Amino acid sequence: MKLGILGGTFDPPHLGHLAAANEVLVQLALDEVVFVPAGEPRLKERDDVTDADIRVLMTRLAIESNHSFSISEVDVLRPGPTYTVDTLRDIQGEYPGAELYFIVGADAALTIHAWHQADQLAELANFVAVTRPGTPFSETALRAQPVELIRIEAPGVAISSTECRARVPLGLPLRYLVPDAVADLIATFGLYMDLQH
Repeated sequence: MKLGILGGTFDPPHLGHLAAANEVLVQLALDEVVFVPAGEPRLKERDDVTDADIRVLMTRLAIESNHSFSISEVDVLRPGPTYTVDTLRDIQGEYPGAELYFIVGADAALTIHAWHQADQLAELANFVAVTRPGTPFSETALRAQPVELIRIEAPGVAISSTECRARVPLGLPLRYLVPDAVADLIATFGLYMDLQH
């Protein structure tokens, strides 16, 4: 089994996440992509990350129409900060024998050398760096990483969760940026309304 893993805060999950996951699924002929919401994101500078149970619910709603997408709560259920090395080990336990493909954005791909236990990552999974069409990677920066990166160009990955959150208190629509069910949940819970800008 070839299994993609897309970790993230998913605060909120948006169409860029879905487009990137689907592009990797198709181009690498994966059997499935597992979305893994972070428990305590170590590298996030925000102290106002939405509660994990709401982020999990938003992610479930975002992926429900694609039978090749699933969700794992390994990072939410594990206490302490979220580290990719732990995520990969836990997913290996959930899917014994699967060949893992960890999906990262272009920016994150250039920081893998600084990740917790980075020297062990290559043993646990293949790494896939997703970028917008026409966006070049720095070859020097790529060579500095402890893993070999499979590069995939995916349309639609320019959307960011930061941008989505910032639109809410301004009364700007999220339609066509996040799945409709996610936009409805954000409105229902009044998420992101108190963000300062």
